[in-house]
Amino acid sequence: MDVLVIGSGGREHALAWRLARDEGVRRVRIVGGNGGTPAVGETVPDVDVRDVTAVARHASRERYGLVVIGPEGPLAAGLADEMASTRIPTFGPTRAAARLESSKSFAKEQMRRAGVATASAQSFTNPDAALAHVRAAELPLVVKADWLAAGKGVVVPETSEEAAVAVRDLFDSVAPGARIVLEERLTGTEVSAFALVSDEAVVPLAVARDYKRLDDGDTGPNTGGMGAFAPVPWFGQSALEGIAADVFEPIAWRMTRDGFPYRGVLYAGLMLTDDGPMVLEFNARFGDPEAQVLLPMLDGDLASALVGCAIADRGLMEGSLAMRAGAAVGVVVASEGYPDAPITGRLVEGAEPSSAADDGELLCFHAGTRRRRDGRHETIGGRVLTMVGRGPSFGVARDAAYRGVAQVELDGGRYRTDIASREVDSGLDGARPD
Repeated sequence: MDVLVIGSGGREHALAWRLARDEGVRRVRIVGGNGGTPAVGETVPDVDVRDVTAVARHASRERYGLVVIGPEGPLAAGLADEMASTRIPTFGPTRAAARLESSKSFAKEQMRRAGVATASAQSFTNPDAALAHVRAAELPLVVKADWLAAGKGVVVPETSEEAAVAVRDLFDSVAPGARIVLEERLTGTEVSAFALVSDEAVVPLAVARDYKRLDDGDTGPNTGGMGAFAPVPWFGQSALEGIAADVFEPIAWRMTRDGFPYRGVLYAGLMLTDDGPMVLEFNARFGDPEAQVLLPMLDGDLASALVGCAIADRGLMEGSLAMRAGAAVGVVVASEGYPDAPITGRLVEGAEPSSAADDGELLCFHAGTRRRRDGRHETIGGRVLTMVGRGPSFGVARDAAYRGVAQVELDGGRYRTDIASREVDSGLDGARPD
């Protein structure tokens, strides 16, 4: 089959790379793309990833066997809805179902009604009411935008004064009537759990750990993600199955009952607290950079699993994929000034993008790059690329990833040096626990 991937990030490079390796996939094409994606598939010319009607028209004309929607923007814009009339299997939820990500307040209400454990929260459209809540709060708060913010709409303040500043900044950045969420701050360890969901059918997929803060030691501002690893050695298959039973299945049931059946990957950001796992957020797509470490660890026929999810064929969903042994560690290289004001237009050397033929210890997935006419790459965004190392243990995988990072030449480029360091220091390998 021919497959169309929608998006331009490192996640989409990884998706296109992994799909191109499937025996049943003849060709991969990309709407959007970046400087690295031509290594795995042709970029569709003259189709804007933001124009859902044009994307659907192109897909219908070319008669793809599968369309995979990568980022949250096209999902929230209704690309899956637009694709429905084409009858092409489309991996990704409708606009209404994607509100699990695009509206924090909607997700909170659905979790409450489904009985899914999550932090207590209140939403506000009035800045004065939100500030009064901040002043009256006895517990530390997290401030969240109730809209898509590219992973940067969450502020974790240390004081009520910082919380008040965050509230004002968020309200000042949007039109009147926008909503923010003030949420109880949870403590514990974060993990990201992924499942394929098709109406009420849930197939747990994998767990990863990502690093949202900009700097080492989980300091600095929140970002779209500065690194990740998979699997999570202290959160094994039985724990993932528990999350499927306690989180994914109830929310899938609730969404179907409410007339918003969900089809696609569902990503639950979890906090492992002393009282058990609690959901911080849902994302309606693979995480970025989690996809860059999860997809290289999946054996089997990814395209068939995604088609199965799109057409509600549980047999295809369940029988197509398995996690391979070992570990993967991904390190994001970002532009100077990221996340606030990334400096673009700088050359990137030493970062040859991975092609479908690449299946070794080191993979390189591009994100905020473009290829110039002379064949060299330059930056066009904040997160430039993800170097992914694979190996039989976290130590081997981490060493490979950082060897790749050391080869990158980017003026002002920045990255964290502590991705998976605790797992290596603890002597944990990549084997999946029971």
